[in-house]
Amino acid sequence: MKQNNTGINTICTHVGELKDNEYKGAVSPLYMSTSYAFEDVDIKRYPRYFNTPNQKALSKKIAALEHAEDAMIFGSGMAAVSTALLAFLKAGDHVVLQNMLYGGTQNLVTKQFENFGISYSFTEGLKPSDFEAKIKENTKVIYIETPSNPLLTITDLAAVANIAKKHNLVSMIDNTFASPVNQNPIDFGIDVVIHSATKYMGGHSDICAGAVASSKVNMERIFQLAINLGGSLSDYTVWLLERSIKTMGIRVKCQNENAMRLAEYLEENVNIKQVNYPGLASHPEHALAKSQMHGFGGMLSFELKESIDATEFRKALKLIKSSMSLAGVESTVLSPTQTSHALLSEEDRFKQGIADGLIRFSIGIEEPEDLIADIDQALEQVKAKQPALNSQ
Repeated sequence: MKQNNTGINTICTHVGELKDNEYKGAVSPLYMSTSYAFEDVDIKRYPRYFNTPNQKALSKKIAALEHAEDAMIFGSGMAAVSTALLAFLKAGDHVVLQNMLYGGTQNLVTKQFENFGISYSFTEGLKPSDFEAKIKENTKVIYIETPSNPLLTITDLAAVANIAKKHNLVSMIDNTFASPVNQNPIDFGIDVVIHSATKYMGGHSDICAGAVASSKVNMERIFQLAINLGGSLSDYTVWLLERSIKTMGIRVKCQNENAMRLAEYLEENVNIKQVNYPGLASHPEHALAKSQMHGFGGMLSFELKESIDATEFRKALKLIKSSMSLAGVESTVLSPTQTSHALLSEEDRFKQGIADGLIRFSIGIEEPEDLIADIDQALEQVKAKQPALNSQ
């Protein structure tokens, strides 16, 4: 739990920083060594053991941000996801997963878990009863993602945590879309919190990393597997990630405000068929999101009217970039069917409600008026090329 009511920006800036005792520099020194002494030392340090000075310091910052006892940094979000899941699952075990997940996570489960003798079930919906209905005698883990990628559905954190405790299961969440600024699942009873730190923690589209935060007991179990899987992060990237997290609070606050403005604009735009954003009163889980989030996030998705070609629209944008990832300071759009969820079958995407024309929109820190102007000009440009469709 969060202690001493320390503010989010203070945690981002100061917790876990290393002191430069020799030159008194204002930022953490960078220790690049991959080889440390093993005699007459309290800790035998080695990069693959996640315990170099920079690794340990940044882990303290992430633990504080997620109100956890401990944390670890990984080489990617999927390294964090796979290590956390496999630390609590073995041959003969079963895991219950939310039916709407990041495509990479779903692909890991559907393509690899049978090789490990691990069975799985995806829920039919997001109600607490949907999760409980899938629990078996050999179930060990419940895994969720909220807000979800790319439809921004909301799952009840407290309800899932209570179900997990009732059945003596480990509850896990991918908290990437929310970030620790907007949501702290441990406060609601969730056991393990996972991040693609590439996203809001990195925030500048130049770092690939992952993070896991939990209790000391859980993190020790994750650590014992992690040292064998080898998904550690280089200290230079760790140092860059610490630098980036210092501004995460102010970046995400700006992105929250911009996303709300853009969601309202898109919802009122006659060219838009559907907008998915938990901050909108029209969102089916708006009240739930409001009860468990500090802010509604910088991510939304939307569908254009059938008469407007989504690919041509993305290509017509001038300021907003078509780009594979999300959560940078620059605004980006992508097609989930071509990128984040391309590994899923067309049938699985259809079941989740991911249409070919769906556009995922990661809002940056630009002035919202400039983003709106870019969308307007792109819509007008595409519509001008499709007079026959527009007249129907």
